[in-house]
Amino acid sequence: MANIAAKRIKREFMELPQTENEPNKLFHIEPVDNNLLNLTGYVIGPSESLFEGGRFKVEIKIPETYPFNPPKVRFTTKIWHPNISSVTGAICLDILKDQWAAAMTLRTVLLSIQALLTSPEPDDPQDAVVARQFKDHPDFYRQTAKFWTYYFATDRSAEKRKQFESYEGTKIKRLRELSHIDEERAICALSQFNWNIEQALQNL
Repeated sequence: MANIAAKRIKREFMELPQTENEPNKLFHIEPVDNNLLNLTGYVIGPSESLFEGGRFKVEIKIPETYPFNPPKVRFTTKIWHPNISSVTGAICLDILKDQWAAAMTLRTVLLSIQALLTSPEPDDPQDAVVARQFKDHPDFYRQTAKFWTYYFATDRSAEKRKQFESYEGTKIKRLRELSHIDEERAICALSQFNWNIEQALQNL
């Protein structure tokens, strides 16, 4: 079965973008150590979405029973999205579970992930904290998703840094001073409590 899976993946690679610099490319994947069942790559944040400008790394594990069973896909770049775990990067997407069909391909999966970034489904969440913020505090959700994209998925240019100065230069710095935790943990704590320093501190 592993040979069947590897042959199928090799064939699918022929329909995927092959060069890093291809214009308008939405995603890129490649084998790890020439192993066609162990893939890595990235998805580009869709334009006009909260994730625009981000380059999100993904890990794809192909089961030996592929294409009869779906690949296991997770984000290895942190992202703030109701259907993606902010901790593990696990994705809640129907075609990666019970809606998978053998006719689907890696291209289908990657395009579906792109669509998910544009259209979250908070009623079927992977991350309950993010989904609750999405529903109850949409402004904080949008701000947090944009900040996480800037912080974890871009090169953090000087121009962007000015836009998020109140987060990096004030709130994150202050929580770290009060709690003596690292920057990433401070970001996660503040994100969960709508950037309220007192609440984040109480729940550390």
